Amino acid sequence: MANAGLAYGPISSYSRVRILHLVQTRPDRTIGELCEATGLHANTVREHLQRLIEGGYVIQTSEHRTTRGRPRTLYSAATGMPEASSPVAREKVAEAARRGDMLRRMLAEDDSELGREATYQLDALIEHLEESGFEPVIDEDHLTVELTPCPHAASAPAHRPMLCQVHLGLMQSVLNQAGGPLAADCVREPARPEECTVQLRLSAAAAAVTTPAPVSAAA
Repeated sequence: MANAGLAYGPISSYSRVRILHLVQTRPDRTIGELCEATGLHANTVREHLQRLIEGGYVIQTSEHRTTRGRPRTLYSAATGMPEASSPVAREKVAEAARRGDMLRRMLAEDDSELGREATYQLDALIEHLEESGFEPVIDEDHLTVELTPCPHAASAPAHRPMLCQVHLGLMQSVLNQAGGPLAADCVREPARPEECTVQLRLSAAAAAVTTPAPVSAAA
């Protein structure tokens, strides 16, 4: 069970979630752009960005200038891809895999039937979700992640779509960083506010390997 006192960590603030959403939807944002979009003071935006960078959610780069002048600092979401990968996120994924291997050895369990790479992806995803205040239950047969009851169920209804989009983007980033056949596909439409189920999917190549070929009828 996730520690309620530590729930959400660097993304505990709604303003921080808004900033993360902005850099997820378009990379290379400046402080000025983020201030204008959120209505927050520049110092507040910088503090939020620093927490997001420390959590491995955002990366910063320097603007490449062809004219004279001091280059601006640009902020983008850490997507787990080589061009947008956070050292903090890489270390988190590696640690999750080490802890997962240790636990499996203690319990004498094999890797997931989906394969070693997918096992490490799920290790990283579970740790990320627990750190974010969720209590994930993975169904490998149906490739779903059950997050009910959602910690954000009490949020304003108008905020839920953005919260879901941000968390889905973070889950995809974690899966990308771990590397493997799994991807975060969508958040299923809930029947009740507290319900949250994320659908994963296998890459086409991996699905072809894990799905048995149909048996031909005898001639």
